[in-house]
Amino acid sequence: MHKGFFSLVVLCIISLCSLDVFAQQQGGLQAVTVTTNDDGTTDYSMTLQALFIMTALSLIPAFVMMMTSFTRIIVVLSILRQAIGLQQSPSNQILIGVSLFLSMFIMAPVFEEINETALQPYLNETMTSKQAFENAKAPMREFMLGQTRMTDLETFVKIGGYEGQFADPSEVPLTVLIPAFVTSELKTAFQIGFMLFLPFLILDLVVASILMAMGMMMLSPMIVSLPFKLMLFVLVDGWNLIFGTLATSFGMGV
Repeated sequence: MHKGFFSLVVLCIISLCSLDVFAQQQGGLQAVTVTTNDDGTTDYSMTLQALFIMTALSLIPAFVMMMTSFTRIIVVLSILRQAIGLQQSPSNQILIGVSLFLSMFIMAPVFEEINETALQPYLNETMTSKQAFENAKAPMREFMLGQTRMTDLETFVKIGGYEGQFADPSEVPLTVLIPAFVTSELKTAFQIGFMLFLPFLILDLVVASILMAMGMMMLSPMIVSLPFKLMLFVLVDGWNLIFGTLATSFGMGV
């Protein structure tokens, strides 16, 4: 992760240097400009804006995994597949696809707020890029704070050496909030996964006890219990319960 990030930074620096050299050779390019406004803000030319946008697009996978509901969903679904005893079904591609679209459903209110308060004003040129970025951070910060345990947040504040510098959790920078959010998401995902694992584990124990009582020592209990676990999951409408639980765990429908 760090290696890829540093490579991206180096590539960005090289690109900027190449643009600067090319501009000098051509006697200056009007498109490559950085303008300081009277109020102290800075506006970048379209060429630099395009470069920054392309750089930001390469960070979208990390954004999707670390700053949305994706992490909790994919971990829970992976634990569920393991609990049932299925190794390759549903496949990893299906689990990732389901997690991605379920994340889009859960994050839709946040994305709509970002679109209304940041993206559309910026596209309509009624807001600077810096203001748009600050407005876009607010909904994401509110979402992550709502899912982050204060103990995890305090841990990373302490590790970062920020103790006593913030009067309110909303003042914590994203560099501290994001790892605290991911830690909380992993803990919540494992808690949900534990509750999912219990009924399937009990069924495995019952089948193993019956097979041992019948003297079928050579027959694997996993093979015998798998059809019963699938039948149980289907009869209780498991997918509906799982997706509904995941959505409501983020405050959907509350």
